[in-house]
Amino acid sequence: MLCQSCEKRQATTHIKTILNGELKEFRLCPECASRLGYGSFFGNFGFDMDKLFGSFMEGFGSERGSKRCSFCGSSFEEIAKSGKIGCAHCYEEFYEDLLPSIRRIHGRTSHTGKLARSAGNEVRIKNEITKCRTELEKAIKEQEFEKAAELRDRIRELEKNMQEEKASAQGKE
Repeated sequence: MLCQSCEKRQATTHIKTILNGELKEFRLCPECASRLGYGSFFGNFGFDMDKLFGSFMEGFGSERGSKRCSFCGSSFEEIAKSGKIGCAHCYEEFYEDLLPSIRRIHGRTSHTGKLARSAGNEVRIKNEITKCRTELEKAIKEQEFEKAAELRDRIRELEKNMQEEKASAQGKE
């Protein structure tokens, strides 16, 4: 996404403000963010986030060769040194290389929190299936077989709905 101020560079800073009860959001490139007074919050306290994230990736990159992102041109070695991902495409280009660092930082690689309203129905169904499977395992361990049977049936229903959604979406293409 382009910076909303200069409309030239990639936006990396997301600012939310509430003024007179109205929420306003801005996406800015580093240069415009700095110019408008939205410098690094942590930098003001002598804390360098780049060094922190870079330290999570230390030791990676040297054996990765000189592969570069086809969109922004960043190399994995540059990402590992700076701790900054060049662009959204870098996540796809360097997925296998980034995975160990992401696991170390976040502890997991799949989203488990709240979903945006705009999230697709398929994502919602997958999350509900995952939740039901967790509950099913718990019900089986606790020998609550009636509850387990209900959850099994619910999972089957959700999987059927997801297959129908996919078939419907393919039919529209």
